[in-house]
Amino acid sequence: MQWRSIVVGLVLLRLSVSCLLWLSFGLGQNVSWGFNFPLGLNLHKLDLLFGEEKGSTKRGNSWSRRTHGFKFEDTDSICPKVGEDSPQRSYPSFFDGSRDEYVRKYSSFPVSLKAKMKDMAREMFYFGYDNYMKYAFPEDELNPIDCAGRGPDVLNPSNININDVLGNYSLTLIDTLDTLLVLGNVTEFQRAVKLVIDTVSFDKDSTVQVFEANIRILGSLISAHILLTDPKHPFGKVGFEGYDNELLHLAHDLAVRLLPAFENTTTGIPYSRVNLKTGVPPDSINETCTAGAGSLLVEFGILSRLIGDSTFEWVARRAVRALWNLRSNETGLLGNVVNIQTGEWVGKQSGLGAGMDSFYEYLLKSYLLFGEIEDYRMFQAAYESIQNHLRRGRELCNEGEGDPPLYVNVNMFSGETMNTWIDSLQAFFPGLQATKNPFYLHVGVDIIQSLESHAKVRCGYATLHHVVDKSKEDRMESFFLSETCKYLYLLFDEDNPLHKSDNKYIFTTEGHIVPIDQRFREKQWSDLFPCEEGALKEREPNHQHNISYCNRIPEERRYTLPLKSVYMKQIDHMVGLF
Repeated sequence: MQWRSIVVGLVLLRLSVSCLLWLSFGLGQNVSWGFNFPLGLNLHKLDLLFGEEKGSTKRGNSWSRRTHGFKFEDTDSICPKVGEDSPQRSYPSFFDGSRDEYVRKYSSFPVSLKAKMKDMAREMFYFGYDNYMKYAFPEDELNPIDCAGRGPDVLNPSNININDVLGNYSLTLIDTLDTLLVLGNVTEFQRAVKLVIDTVSFDKDSTVQVFEANIRILGSLISAHILLTDPKHPFGKVGFEGYDNELLHLAHDLAVRLLPAFENTTTGIPYSRVNLKTGVPPDSINETCTAGAGSLLVEFGILSRLIGDSTFEWVARRAVRALWNLRSNETGLLGNVVNIQTGEWVGKQSGLGAGMDSFYEYLLKSYLLFGEIEDYRMFQAAYESIQNHLRRGRELCNEGEGDPPLYVNVNMFSGETMNTWIDSLQAFFPGLQATKNPFYLHVGVDIIQSLESHAKVRCGYATLHHVVDKSKEDRMESFFLSETCKYLYLLFDEDNPLHKSDNKYIFTTEGHIVPIDQRFREKQWSDLFPCEEGALKEREPNHQHNISYCNRIPEERRYTLPLKSVYMKQIDHMVGLF
């Protein structure tokens, strides 16, 4: 029949192409003879791994030109093997080529490759940090294309994209303090702390977003102070003679300047912006997002317990309780935008991304820090509502038919799907569900490769306007150094004190390090704000939607990959990788 001839022709064509590849590149038996054709080579990834080798003089020298002359190491290959420590080892050569495509790619991560990626993450940080200090300090951010500093947009106060974050207080330097310790640079950490003490003031005519000032500035000052004075010295003896709690005093001063946001609101939910000199601007709107108003408790609570003043924890906890009491009686969900005077939901979308993410994150982290049972109960109830109403797809993550599990955005009152888009801020949620799976080390490699390929410019790493056309904005936000580089470095540095210390730590939502310490579970004041009636009212669980059983798979049925290969391939097809 004609269709048989077509099939035979396709098979012969495929065999011919495979033979040509075998002859041309020496790939031997690693070439697949099936129809998936999984060569699995990421040339950008390979190019990065060779780009900084000793003796390399031209960054533009391509991977293909540098790899001719030796073959890939492969368990099934008869080609000469490259030595374990050879600088010429390629990314695929670290892995067994005889197994399933996804198992081969993702089920292990060699120590030698881990060390290489740790070095690349460190170099990434210092390229951004050194250029900020050279070209931008004492301004807030670095413009990495023009190699210049950036501060508030004083000529256009309505430019909240800039002015919400930049307060004319050396933002990037402050935000970066504890990253220097994570990288083991005690000398530069001490120098940076002294610069902050000597040059930073919050007595500025700057209108900033309360949430951003809290997580980037207040959180970093508190974290650096704790690490400076920690008698356990997780990073060695980082304190220096003459330090007199100046960072804590700066944190206290900033928090006092943020307090007007909590005044004159009917609900106790704060205004989103304050002027550091004059308080809440007269033209302030009465709307704020759930994350912005409900993610202040970690930093404000630690400050209260460090200085023995309940005010800051009290206002932050009042805001959390107010939001919690506004959740839907039907679904237990919250919306994403609320009117702080009327308590009405302006935005009725409930999800895990922008506008809501850190609210859920801080319920759990507040409990871990302060030991307040109400925080745990709120998180537990919120988690159940999320699983009941936001999760879609097959019931079991790694078994059965149906679409891959996915958390969608729904109407907070009905639980009906509003949209299925996912933003980068939703990445916090898997962080609360934790895995130690080598798959994510490979994701880290992809992230470093992408940043080096598409974001790196003359003096730092630029913001991408569009992930497809790679158009750039001349801006390196402070979180690139305080979060991105820190997390990438820690991903590959297994021996870091944060991993090895007897202390346990949390990261704030801006990536600042805080130890879980008994002193944060002790209050120097009576409980002035007992639980409100109904705030933690027990609810009957609503099981009208599916609940995830991903964490209930028996140990013997767990897999090295996050998902079986068949499901990994399903997701690849879903997002357009095939």
